[in-house]
Amino acid sequence: MPDFSIELKVRDYECDMQGIVNNGVYFNYLEHARHEFLLDRGIDFAALAREKINLVVVRSELDYKASLTSGDRFVVTVAFEPVSRVRFGFRQQVIRQSDNKVVLEGLIIGTAINERGRPAIPDAFATQLAG
Repeated sequence: MPDFSIELKVRDYECDMQGIVNNGVYFNYLEHARHEFLLDRGIDFAALAREKINLVVVRSELDYKASLTSGDRFVVTVAFEPVSRVRFGFRQQVIRQSDNKVVLEGLIIGTAINERGRPAIPDAFATQLAG
């Protein structure tokens, strides 16, 4: 079950010559949903960066199941998943609202990098992520 979801709508410029959402645009949808998830948990992505804690993606696995087209309304879900002491994951889906079709399933793995460029997840951050 997702921890968070956000509703979005496909914009014309996100579509390619075939009239479907370009595959790379889905990364933007997923990232936006993760940032909103973080804000919902009281984690400000930009404030962390100012504190020299940078959240970075280290791995992305995306399975494309169907296509979105211009004007489609859809939901992006986020489910937090601990991976290791220095990595965390987000299981995500893009679901078309008109028919509840899962368009994409993804697993995004990230970490936090400190000012020395080393993986370091602050305890408070880990607690907030887990909710």
